[in-house]
Amino acid sequence: MKDRITLRDLKNNQKRREFLEKELNINLDKISQINFEESKVVGRNIENLIGSTQIPLGIAGPLLVKSGDQKTKEYFIPLATTEGALVASVSRGCKAITEYGNTMVCVENIGITRGPVFKNENLKEAMKTQTWIKKNYKELAKIAESTSSHLKLLKADFQIVGRNLFIRFYFDTEDAMGMNMATFATEKVVELIERKTKAKCISLAGNFDVDKKPSWLNFISGRGKKVWAEAILSKKIIKDILKTTPSAITEVVARKCYLGSIMSGSLGFNAHYANIVAAVFAATGQDLAHVAEGSLGITTAEVLEKDSLYFSVYLPSLIVGTVGGGTHLPTQQEALKIMQVSNALEYSQVLGGAVLAGELSLIASLAEGTLAKAHKKLGRKSK
Repeated sequence: MKDRITLRDLKNNQKRREFLEKELNINLDKISQINFEESKVVGRNIENLIGSTQIPLGIAGPLLVKSGDQKTKEYFIPLATTEGALVASVSRGCKAITEYGNTMVCVENIGITRGPVFKNENLKEAMKTQTWIKKNYKELAKIAESTSSHLKLLKADFQIVGRNLFIRFYFDTEDAMGMNMATFATEKVVELIERKTKAKCISLAGNFDVDKKPSWLNFISGRGKKVWAEAILSKKIIKDILKTTPSAITEVVARKCYLGSIMSGSLGFNAHYANIVAAVFAATGQDLAHVAEGSLGITTAEVLEKDSLYFSVYLPSLIVGTVGGGTHLPTQQEALKIMQVSNALEYSQVLGGAVLAGELSLIASLAEGTLAKAHKKLGRKSK
């Protein structure tokens, strides 16, 4: 009996597509429309390529951002989404905080992490392995950094449970998101640890990283980039643009973002960070699974003197890059050009400002009571 043809037997996207069309009796004309060279993505970004999928792309802004070094610049924000009202909402938030003058955004590079788990003979041996690693940290750093001229080992955290030793290595990977770089470096470090100790690495990724999962460790210690953004808005701006009041916004934050999150056991004390993070990620070629970490964070709101509003967002774990991954794809490259950012730190600043704008606008809509109305108007086609 002749073996059945599988997708891996077919050598290009056209043959795989034709196979599926015949097998499933469907037409894939729209999926066949790609604007990149197959050879530049297969083996780098994807396997079993059959084409591409499109997501509508909108623009929010302009958004005026002041960075931690006091430089002020105006940005446009590309948002790839299928959710009606999202771009309009972020645009409204951009208008409000740009009317104020600018928004301050600060970024701290924490580093991408990789966390192997080692099995030891017993608790005592686990302690000995940890001690050896600490004593030989400089040698391990040298080995890690030999794997790439763009990588630096920043630090290591440890946790022992039973005879298991968990290590969390932090790496500076410059403008790359750097997960692969961190993995390759950690592999070399693990090889030396196994040679010099009695420990056996059970998994190169032991969930102490924590990669592509929401966790308190990422929330508290940070991962990738920590981002803070803030704005102070007058009562008049809030009334004219956001159609509500500072006290109403503050109350929604307290009862929704704090109490509601506590009651539900949420790790996100915010309204919808993931919405903005996912849309910018999709537009600019980031790893979409890192929206899991990007959803973490805290929104704060306070009524100040003269009824002005202090509003801020904090994202402790933003995993981004401006080189590598999907950032080289043609449409993603154009979206990055729209942002006009020079490196991953500036990209993080703009994304932080975009989250601030989107968060402010949604919470104002909830405070005003127009969330359903906005989605009826913009989120679905009228009959």
